[in-house]
Amino acid sequence: MMKVLTIFGTRPEAIKLIPVIQELKRHAPAAEAIVCVTSQHRQMLDQVLDLFSIKPDFDLNLMRENQDLASLTASILEHLKKLIDQVKPDWVLVQGDTTTTFSAALAAYYCRTKVAHVEAGLRTKNKYSPFPEEINRCLTSRITDLHFPPTTVAKTNLLDEGIDAKSIWVTGNTVVDTLQSISAKLNDESMYHDSLNFLDPDRRTVLVTGHRRESFGPKLEEICLALKEIALTHNGVQVVYPVHLNPSVWDPVHKILGGIENIHLIYPLDYLSFVYLIKKADLIITDSGGVQEEAPSLGKYVLITRDITERPEGVKAGIAKLVGADKGTICEAAYKVLNGDSLSPTEIQKRNPYGDGQASRRIIEVLLNGKCKEFC
Repeated sequence: MMKVLTIFGTRPEAIKLIPVIQELKRHAPAAEAIVCVTSQHRQMLDQVLDLFSIKPDFDLNLMRENQDLASLTASILEHLKKLIDQVKPDWVLVQGDTTTTFSAALAAYYCRTKVAHVEAGLRTKNKYSPFPEEINRCLTSRITDLHFPPTTVAKTNLLDEGIDAKSIWVTGNTVVDTLQSISAKLNDESMYHDSLNFLDPDRRTVLVTGHRRESFGPKLEEICLALKEIALTHNGVQVVYPVHLNPSVWDPVHKILGGIENIHLIYPLDYLSFVYLIKKADLIITDSGGVQEEAPSLGKYVLITRDITERPEGVKAGIAKLVGADKGTICEAAYKVLNGDSLSPTEIQKRNPYGDGQASRRIIEVLLNGKCKEFC
């Protein structure tokens, strides 16, 4: 029996690791799936665990108010070192680029335990953008024994850094697996009537997210001014913005956009409601990494309010555009999409470079059998 300890702490990690856990459980008794959550993000993580009926074997419950990156990293590292020594897994499985990801990989290294990294190889090559994610994923790659990049672009990044090609397997992104698994629920509109009853069916919807640290301050204010102009210029448009609770986001967003009739500033949504909103939207404006993958999987065009992205595949495919934090650039790009100058949802899905819904199967095939037919 192969014992695999999967470790995560945030909602995005859970979304992308749950299909891998489910696939691993289908191979029992050849494999044993053990799940540990650090609860780096408590409430939002629990929403996803409940949605997919995942009960962790270990919950470290490490979230504390106002803790900085150094104390969080130290706490996760100390607790996971003890846990890995206790469980003695054959593999520690991590995903992405969070503080939990890097700390878990480092703890596994200290225990001389092999590490498998889902969504490996994403790079901006700017260590402060995004912060601290770029360094988290780079350092995790130096420790990892099996790399699962979602695309050939991510694989090339790893090869350029001297990673052994024999340890790299292109799988596609597991977020597509997750979206396919909840497709039936997304079609049941009655589930969302109460939480999204403010939506005007006669208006086109622009869905916005923005939370990255590097956007705090003048950049976020500029983005908000662009959203204000879009809303005031297009009366037939409604802007929906689930606002992050961090005061650095919440305060300027409400100051600039509050009180505008066709702008809805709402609390963060549960995952299912948020994905449903992506599906209903006509345009996505975001600085999120995960949304850049989820939106085209649902046929939606994305404007990325960053200067650089670790997911350049969507931009190259013509289904996303980097617009930075410049008001004029954001408005011009948004007007083109809202005026019909964009690809159809079907064409966007056809061009989607991020996966085919089989990533989890490929990952488990490699873990158990040492090989798979790669995604390309």
